[in-house]
Amino acid sequence: MLILSRKIDEKIKIGEDITITLIEVHGDQVKIGVEAPKNVKVFRQEVFDAIQTENKEAAASSETLEALSRFLSN
Repeated sequence: MLILSRKIDEKIKIGEDITITLIEVHGDQVKIGVEAPKNVKVFRQEVFDAIQTENKEAAASSETLEALSRFLSN
């Protein structure tokens, strides 16, 4: 993990297309801005984890639906 120190309005570049800007600091809360191409998905970790969980549950339920469909077609 790379750890960087930044001041307000300073930026971090990731590749050529992504820019992270430190917007504001209040106590233990930091606001950052992320500029990235529209095809790059940017999520908070907890949202990403929830999406992954829902995707896994959907995949498991689709397998169940396929099995039920095969059962009903026999």
